[in-house]
Amino acid sequence: MRNGSKVAVVGGSIGGCASALALRRGGVEDITVHERASGRLADRGVGLAVHNDRYAELESAGYLDAAMPWLQIRRRRWWVRDEAAGAGPLGRELAVMPFPFRTYNWGPLWQELRRRVPESADFRHGSAVEAVEVTPEGAEVHTDGGRTERYDAVIGADGYRSAVRAAVHPDVQPEYAGYLAWRGAYPSDRLRDPDLWPEDECAYVVFPGGHLIVYRIPDVTTGGHRVNWVLYTAPPPGLDRGMETPTTLHPGTAGDGLRAHLAYVAEKLLPAYWGDLVRGTTYDELFLQPLYDFTAPRYAVDRALLVGDAATVARPHTGAGAVKALQDATTLQSALTSTTTWPEALAAYDTGRTPAGRVMVDLGRRLGRGLVQETPDWREFDQAGLEAWWQRSDGSGSFGGRRLRG
Repeated sequence: MRNGSKVAVVGGSIGGCASALALRRGGVEDITVHERASGRLADRGVGLAVHNDRYAELESAGYLDAAMPWLQIRRRRWWVRDEAAGAGPLGRELAVMPFPFRTYNWGPLWQELRRRVPESADFRHGSAVEAVEVTPEGAEVHTDGGRTERYDAVIGADGYRSAVRAAVHPDVQPEYAGYLAWRGAYPSDRLRDPDLWPEDECAYVVFPGGHLIVYRIPDVTTGGHRVNWVLYTAPPPGLDRGMETPTTLHPGTAGDGLRAHLAYVAEKLLPAYWGDLVRGTTYDELFLQPLYDFTAPRYAVDRALLVGDAATVARPHTGAGAVKALQDATTLQSALTSTTTWPEALAAYDTGRTPAGRVMVDLGRRLGRGLVQETPDWREFDQAGLEAWWQRSDGSGSFGGRRLRG
């Protein structure tokens, strides 16, 4: 049945490439990938992390492997600024916890997945999908050049502003979390005293109203490492006006007020070493990401299915964004190989993935409250207290992604 099917994948990022691979392994030969960007996606993005256990599952399924450049992180160390305690430049250490994650540079990871997309697939760069129409029998995809093509099924891998999701869930819209994520990545040779921070450690640097996460990622252009950091904080009132509508401020576009707030956090709330690390990022390297979340009530409707951020956006605190997109593709492959008709395959995919979206959004909101919106007095914590706090915050044990079943 699916051997003669024609399927469109809208979006050619990590989720889109993995979906094209899943389709081919599931018996679909006629695959078209519509990617809005005309340039190289490999030149975009910063770092991401994959839990060792999730990596093992995805490696077994054939979606990740050791050829994709990575670094091993073994522990995370929590720090707080506490001048009264006479702390050093890193701050006062609160706790050390296991952190078995592999870290990746987004660009090279995408590049490796892109290489694995079957050569028979028609991968169209610069093909912006403006609208999608879905029925129980198929889907029509309308691109910006006025072209309309009909497919037996369509996969929405086109991110949080998905045209495919708009066709099947027009009322599902990203909800602004009320705070921002600053991101930066730059060569690690800019670091002052790099030996103060071990290469196999992730740093959680907490402060009133937010936290900073820092880890190293591969730098394939130099063979060395890049410093990758994400800082979460709510801006002063009014500085995020208009961000209720989903948007991203690309590098070098943040206004003076927002940059002044970041400078205040770096100087006044972070320990000296970590403040210097943030300030080491040049203006044109700074990303500013307002945070949103949502999850679709169903991942598959008629002949459309959703993967990755088109289906669910959970706040990045969960440590599982890329993992979830790859798990979606793995479940799609399983659904295709275990069924004989499109309705059966889409129903199996929906059953397998929709609950995961709800769990991850709930986890992201819970961690957001604890790490940004309702932060405790971090200076009161010791090792035991912080471990207990984290266990309560990650009540489902889903940090890093849920275990892939089936």
